[in-house]
Amino acid sequence: MKPRLFWQILSLEVRTRMSYRVDFWLNAVAGFLVELAVVWFLWQAVFQESGREVIGDPPRTFESTVVYYLCVILIGKLVRGQDWEAAISQDIYTGGLNRYLLFPAHYLPFKYAQRLGALGPGVLQFVLFGAVAYLWLGLDMHVTFAGAAMALSCVVVASFLYFVVDLVIHLIAFWADNVWSLDVGKWFLISILGGYMLPLSVFPEGVQRVLEVLPFRVFFDLPVRVFLGELGPLEWARGMGLALGWCAVFAALGRLLWWRGRLQYTGIGI
Repeated sequence: MKPRLFWQILSLEVRTRMSYRVDFWLNAVAGFLVELAVVWFLWQAVFQESGREVIGDPPRTFESTVVYYLCVILIGKLVRGQDWEAAISQDIYTGGLNRYLLFPAHYLPFKYAQRLGALGPGVLQFVLFGAVAYLWLGLDMHVTFAGAAMALSCVVVASFLYFVVDLVIHLIAFWADNVWSLDVGKWFLISILGGYMLPLSVFPEGVQRVLEVLPFRVFFDLPVRVFLGELGPLEWARGMGLALGWCAVFAALGRLLWWRGRLQYTGIGI
């Protein structure tokens, strides 16, 4: 796909996402406030009931836990994006894939451009909500330029990894009647083992060592801890190497499923 066409698809998706501004901002602000409030009161109760000032290994105070979750919420918008209606499985089920096969551009880069466009509003929310929360809550954050740059590279790779994992799941629609349950199961595993629902520091040390070689922590825990300066350049390089390796694995698997699935695609839809 030509870079110009890729950029046009991306920018069109961004404009589409931002077209209903009132609805967008109401959902964005309400969702962010609800998530932050749940984190605040939940962990406040956890610390009060435990009677401890620090929890986990590495240890976290209540304030550092809130900071961690604030970054998880905002960085998660850059990794996951919003609800992605352009699901590949829907194109397969409805026969909508037909028109894409006639386009003078490859289908998968087309979908990736759409997904990057869907991530666009998350960038705005990250900057705006992050600044407001930092000033409003008065949180103690020490972010350096080097840490932010390394975290940005983590987010880019994590976002691509999220796409190729989604790709593998949705391409199973060539053979399965429904992939919704697989999608839900994927999100459950990623949110639990990736640091979205629980900081990985609360897991036992042995479990943490296992999670270090699995792809889940790449999505949230790695970019957040790099952004906050909890991981240095060596840990960042090790995590990036692991993330790129998993990207290669899932991209190869997705490409294989794509080429095999097209051979039995009828184009009729359901």
